[in-house]
Amino acid sequence: SINTIDGKKVRVEFKAVKKGHTLSIKDEGGTVIYSQEIKNSGNFSQIFDLSKLEEGNYTTELEKDYEITVKYFTVLDSIISFNKEKTIFKPVIRAENNLVLISKIAFNKAPLKVSLYYNDELILSETITTKASETILNKVYKISNKKEGDYKVVIKSNDRTYIKDFSI
Repeated sequence: SINTIDGKKVRVEFKAVKKGHTLSIKDEGGTVIYSQEIKNSGNFSQIFDLSKLEEGNYTTELEKDYEITVKYFTVLDSIISFNKEKTIFKPVIRAENNLVLISKIAFNKAPLKVSLYYNDELILSETITTKASETILNKVYKISNKKEGDYKVVIKSNDRTYIKDFSI
């Protein structure tokens, strides 16, 4: 939850966070103006003085293992007001032997642009969409056992980028 204190400070609280999750505050252009890695698992609570922020729209984002919780707020006349909240489900990328498995909860039906690199050379690029009846997108790519080396999967969706490096 996020509670406003005197209209200029906010208390940001999250339950059941894990060590390694990341809390960030971004401006409306997506520039990170504050970022902190969560140091301890459990409940998180911190007061932020946002009175120095310029007027505009901002987000707080808690990036977890498989999802990002985004809370939107506005600064107007040095007063902070919170608008809406949403959850973005991150794609899960696993590399096992010579298979690359990609899955993503696809409630919003946003397409995924998948790029696969071998030793920094693009070897595959495609856009995957879900069917209207699907709520989970699953895709498997098979890589030749003969092409040992370093691989990278880059997934772009909802103006966000997710990267997984692996070797065969």
